[in-house]
Amino acid sequence: MQLRITDNASQQDVEEIHGKLKEYNCSKREASKSIPLGVFYEKANGEKKAGLTGEVFGNWLCIEYLWVSEELRGQGFGSTLLETAEKEAVLHGAKYIFVDTFDFQAPEFYIKHGYEQVFKLFDYPYTGARYYYIKCIN
Repeated sequence: MQLRITDNASQQDVEEIHGKLKEYNCSKREASKSIPLGVFYEKANGEKKAGLTGEVFGNWLCIEYLWVSEELRGQGFGSTLLETAEKEAVLHGAKYIFVDTFDFQAPEFYIKHGYEQVFKLFDYPYTGARYYYIKCIN
């Protein structure tokens, strides 16, 4: 056995470690469903102009990404995406939501929508901040 250090881990390296961790975790925790969730604003040709992706994992909606194109910002599209995802998550049994955002992205947006900050990383990655929010929806 040897120790390998790399700054260029392959996709196979990452997937192998993720798979082994997931296998271990699933053997130790209660069974839970994982349901992907996507809400999108698209042009007729399929071009995405705004969207939200995440997954309902057990009782939680975990928001991965929420993006609104520059020309649509400030017009309520982000709010509609978020509110739609929240309603859809409830239909799948979610009681809570988790999301993180950077200081230059949307901290005020989530606070406006009733999210509570539970953690903040300072000096992330060097001088900014990363915020973690939760919300009870049920």
